[in-house]
Amino acid sequence: MDCFRITSPGNFAFGELPAPSPARGEVLLRLRRLGYCGSDLSTFRGGNPLVSYPRIPGHEIAAEIADVGPGVPAHLHAGLAVTVVPYTSCGRCTACRAGRLCRHNQTLGVQRDGACADFIAVPWETVLPAPGLSLNALALVEPLSVGFHAVERGRVATADTVAVLGAGMIGLGAIAGAAQTGARVIAVDIDDAKLALARRAGAAETIHSRKESLHDRLQSLTNGDGPSVVIEAVGSPETFRAAVDEVCFAGRVVYIGYARTPVSYDTKYFVMKELDILGSRGALRPNFEAVIRLLQSGTYPIAETITRTVPLAEAGEALRAWDANPSAYTKIHIAFD
Repeated sequence: MDCFRITSPGNFAFGELPAPSPARGEVLLRLRRLGYCGSDLSTFRGGNPLVSYPRIPGHEIAAEIADVGPGVPAHLHAGLAVTVVPYTSCGRCTACRAGRLCRHNQTLGVQRDGACADFIAVPWETVLPAPGLSLNALALVEPLSVGFHAVERGRVATADTVAVLGAGMIGLGAIAGAAQTGARVIAVDIDDAKLALARRAGAAETIHSRKESLHDRLQSLTNGDGPSVVIEAVGSPETFRAAVDEVCFAGRVVYIGYARTPVSYDTKYFVMKELDILGSRGALRPNFEAVIRLLQSGTYPIAETITRTVPLAEAGEALRAWDANPSAYTKIHIAFD
């Protein structure tokens, strides 16, 4: 089978591998669509400390079941369109015991080879059918679920006003997830097109933080209180600090983004505001299931979220284009058909 590898920072190669056969409890998947994640771009740039090279990237999966091994339940059968939960769980660590993403998690395409190949074999428990969803929608389930998990971590409820800093792919998931709870959502970004898409995803208001004061506008929209929840989905020191500065007293801050450099805080607000500071990593199966229900409803702007679709032969050039102009892309899909 054909595969695509990132061989070292800034370099890639195509190759061939023996097609896998499903072992007991495994499902053999034929890839149909694959989305690039920000972690794949970080791997290409050499900035992902969890990656060793060469690495087959990819964990945002739309696939068709090609075969099943012994011990796989009958509801998973050849020809069924599915997506995949790309994480692992040891079942023993403190995170697993708390029902969270495993301390020793090995994400497809990050700590282990991913799905940028014609076929991949996975445990049947990680496979999720999603009746009625298109291939494009199936490949959006995983990235949107990351934002849904952040909303869950922030205990977002109908009475909340939620500011989401960053309207990229993960931020869109947080916007859509918060809107699904009935909360009022304010999307913040520095790109007009992304803010327009954020409204389609569920934002009630938007703020272009380079054209207007973030603080003044948030104060105006919240009667001087600040939002009750701020979800940071950018990963810069400025937005890390802004989340703490702008959230209301007794509010919650959820960090999804990774800041690439150390962040300095005036920690008085942690205490004065009695804040809940929360991290959010990956997603859990119920988050995937909630996203599938959203996409099945037809209310999420699937087509507008996908910036570019390329065949496998152009997978490397698409990465280079994204690296050169990251703000121009929300989601890149690789089409295997």
